Amino acid sequence: MQTNYQISSNTQALPLDSHKVLRNTYAMLGLTMLPTVIGASLSLNMNFAWAAQHPIMASLGMLAVMMGLFFGIQANRNSSLGVVLLLALTLFMGLMLGPILQAALHLRNGGQLVGLAAGGTGLIFVTLAGIATTSKKDFSFMGNFLMVGIILLIVASLANLFFQIPALSLALSGVAVLLFSGFILFDVSRIVNGGETNYVMATLALYLNIYNLFVNLLQLLMALMGERD
Repeated sequence: MQTNYQISSNTQALPLDSHKVLRNTYAMLGLTMLPTVIGASLSLNMNFAWAAQHPIMASLGMLAVMMGLFFGIQANRNSSLGVVLLLALTLFMGLMLGPILQAALHLRNGGQLVGLAAGGTGLIFVTLAGIATTSKKDFSFMGNFLMVGIILLIVASLANLFFQIPALSLALSGVAVLLFSGFILFDVSRIVNGGETNYVMATLALYLNIYNLFVNLLQLLMALMGERD
């Protein structure tokens, strides 16, 4: 009887722990939006001409900064420094929205497209996160498919830096929207089912999903609905 009671207690503890991680993750995710918005606002007045002239060097430089912050967050995920580095990353990511936001706002309906992309991103996130949370289905089976997909997407995106094919860029944005939507299901499912127990790392994963979903959704909207003068 004692053994059965212990097993029952442990089984009930997992959902409680998962709920706490999920609650902390959502709270932290909301907080990360503040430096992102601040960074994006500052980026509207920045000059990205050098980055446009040297896209490969700019991409590599941005990647180096991101990887450094990723490493720092991972190494300090159990301390307050990890939270500080996470907020620093989101500020940097906000600044990196400058080029696409400036391009969007040069369109006659640019403000509407940015709002539509933000609203669409929020709707997709809430819907998929709700499915993963309420169904409690294990979406871990998607992991290998998503990882292969993201590797192929990165390779194709790097190749398109050289070829600059508009149709390929549009196709890659469409694929990215599907992939990062899948990652939202995958990552929220991991939290719900106890696969991720650190809210800092969980927040980082979901933040990157939302960020990339927004960027690629905005690119699609600009290409399909943008009104140029």
